[in-house]
Amino acid sequence: MNAIARTFQKQNQQGNAVLIGYIMAGDQTPQQTPEIADALIRGGVDLLELGLPFSDPIADGPTIQDASIRALASNTTPMDVLRIAKQIKQKHSDVPIVIMTYFNPVFKIGLNLFCQTAKESQVDGFIIPDLPVEEADEYKKTADTYNIDTIFLAAPSTSNERLSKIIAACSGFLYLISHFGVTGTKSNVEDSTFQLIKRVKPFTIGKVPLAVGFGISKPEHIKRIVAAGADATIVGSSFVKIIQENNKTMLKDLQSTVREFKAATRIIDS
Repeated sequence: MNAIARTFQKQNQQGNAVLIGYIMAGDQTPQQTPEIADALIRGGVDLLELGLPFSDPIADGPTIQDASIRALASNTTPMDVLRIAKQIKQKHSDVPIVIMTYFNPVFKIGLNLFCQTAKESQVDGFIIPDLPVEEADEYKKTADTYNIDTIFLAAPSTSNERLSKIIAACSGFLYLISHFGVTGTKSNVEDSTFQLIKRVKPFTIGKVPLAVGFGISKPEHIKRIVAAGADATIVGSSFVKIIQENNKTMLKDLQSTVREFKAATRIIDS
């Protein structure tokens, strides 16, 4: 059993859903990212998603786009991101780290070299939003060679037929996009999100955990999403906004915010 599977098993046994926290590596600087990750983990993040800065982040809203720009301005490279992951793992060896990247940097560096270096850096999985399952055979074969999970995304528009294909190729967890559009905080979670979770959940049971992301920015969002059947929730823009402010209490604010989100992951038996 790998690190991601162990984390889901542990949290489930404790009666919790998994809280996945996203931050952009290199925002504000590469040197600050391990400190920011430490604050998230101390607050209660169970799994860390590290964004790899890219010039054309098509799945991301303005908040994370700006974070990518700041990270690139700090000269953060893909290999820097993997080094940051390794540094975080040296302190938090039991916390899985997933890299969220677009495929261009992976292709540019080379599949084997990128996956090999990621494995050496103790990275546990990859999320690549612009790599469809139909074109992922070579990538997945390489990632499997290094025992790195391949986390695919499904959207509200994904048909049941294609959903089955995605889940068959997926490991770690399925990333379910909660609504049409890009990342970003929202005041409310739409009813269609809960209907989507209930539609997708039967496909994932016994195969792969179901994680829901995009627009989750309040503890009450998490409570309702977990109650609908999600095994994990993914929070990003709320944390990135705190990092963007970069005030003297940033690390304390991150830790306290995570603590509120984590408290909301408690699974309530119906």
